[in-house]
Amino acid sequence: MQDTATEIVKDTTPFFTNDTIVFGILMIALGFIFYTSSREDGFWKKFYGVVPALFMAYFLPALLTTSGVISPEWTTISETGETTTGKSSLYYMSSRYLLPAALVLMTLSIDLKGVLNLGPKALIMFFAGTIGIVIGGPLAVLIVGSIHPEAVGGEGADAVWRGLSTLAGSWIGGGANQTAMLEIYGYNQKLYGGMVFVDIVVANIWMAIILFGIGKSAKIDKWLKADTSAIESLKEKVTDYAKKVDRNPSLTDLMVLAAIAFGTVSVAHFGANFLSGFFTSVVSEMPKGITRNIFTFLDNSFFWMITITTIIGVLLSFTKARTYEGAGASKFGSVFIYILVASIGMKMDLTLIFDNLWLIVIGLVWMTVHAGLMILTAKLIRAPYFFLAVGSQANVGGAASAPIVASAFHPSLATVGVLLAVFGYAVGTVAAILCTVLMQLASAA
Repeated sequence: MQDTATEIVKDTTPFFTNDTIVFGILMIALGFIFYTSSREDGFWKKFYGVVPALFMAYFLPALLTTSGVISPEWTTISETGETTTGKSSLYYMSSRYLLPAALVLMTLSIDLKGVLNLGPKALIMFFAGTIGIVIGGPLAVLIVGSIHPEAVGGEGADAVWRGLSTLAGSWIGGGANQTAMLEIYGYNQKLYGGMVFVDIVVANIWMAIILFGIGKSAKIDKWLKADTSAIESLKEKVTDYAKKVDRNPSLTDLMVLAAIAFGTVSVAHFGANFLSGFFTSVVSEMPKGITRNIFTFLDNSFFWMITITTIIGVLLSFTKARTYEGAGASKFGSVFIYILVASIGMKMDLTLIFDNLWLIVIGLVWMTVHAGLMILTAKLIRAPYFFLAVGSQANVGGAASAPIVASAFHPSLATVGVLLAVFGYAVGTVAAILCTVLMQLASAA
């Protein structure tokens, strides 16, 4: 059972707390990674032959956080004993401003017909990921419970299975679904922070493995005996188009790209605020219960921001705006994506693995079941690693990380990640409820 005793408050202030300085450090780290990964010989050539640059863009900020140089949030204790908390806004900035800007820039040259021609394997892998989370939770409870029963114990609002329900919501849908599960099952909010730690640690470990695998995708596809022809055809078609319209961007081109990117951010935020407010009132008028909580994702502004951004990008791809791919639209989008990757990596403190150790074990077993089912399904249907990686992250990571993984294969594929992640919002709460029912039964076994 979890320890509900009052914990000793520790001063966790990092060396740098000013976001302007921290942002500069992250940019220096990214610059270092890209410079060294571009080397054609020597140590760095061999190093990046094993470790992908995208993984390093995630892992290096994590090391900076673990070593106390930077931190996503912290507690400061003054000489008089007064306690204050601080928090970096860099993840919020990159996920709310740079992510939609990146998505619209990467979607400008999208070949929608080519995306649809990718076939049903993307959806199959997404649902395999969902099923992996649904059955992984109760299996983890059974396995860990047989070793250390107290790890899955607790009574009433303190019951561990209630807390694990929030992980199910997060790992199938996203933050809105996680909040819905917290409301449905009434987990003790004083203990909720422990579940958030598990979410951060386990989900980020799995994302790191996914990113590492991208560098080995050709070998993985060969082992899976996957047919990658549709993906390669789409990538080739988009690349050929980019070469056709390629030009040295003028100042006007750059300003138009900035207008498209951040004008879309503005419209997306305006529309998201309106629609989330509208659906908040609609959902609040529904009778309390499961039905009401199923639709809570509709009052989530992040969901609408991503949806509106994607729609704008797809619509613009049918206009002359798509020629701005030749001025470097997807390259600028990739810059924003890498900044988002660094800000996500910054949230990962490797020492958290030793906090709530048994809950972490549950989470790791849970994610192992998810990963195992994804690999098995990919092997059976001969799905490329792209579908495995994006289908998994559309569940576990949601709309913030699925496009990152998809765009790592090619910028034109970012939309695939977005579409699957948005779909995850819709099915997240229902699937999480099923998972929780099974976890409750498993904990009583």
